[in-house]
Amino acid sequence: MFEMGAKLDEETVKTNELTKNEHQLVFTYEKRNGKPVTLVGRFQLDDAKKKEILKLLKKKLATGGTINEDWIEIQGDKKDKIIEILTKDGWKFRKK
Repeated sequence: MFEMGAKLDEETVKTNELTKNEHQLVFTYEKRNGKPVTLVGRFQLDDAKKKEILKLLKKKLATGGTINEDWIEIQGDKKDKIIEILTKDGWKFRKK
């Protein structure tokens, strides 16, 4: 019997997900309605893992935040503290 189509299982399907060491995170700083917002990203992870990172940052920084596509947005100018927290967790940042 002849069958058309590819058979894919979980092992053969590749995702665009990167490991912590493969990420080269960058920062951007914005003011929205006069309030500072720190953006860190581009996270190439599934949504559940991004939510874990956001939860960690919000807890350690005692501030609000959200996920917007591949970026995590944190209220306030928190770049130095975010670098410290994520470096301890194994993340890498793009050097300037």
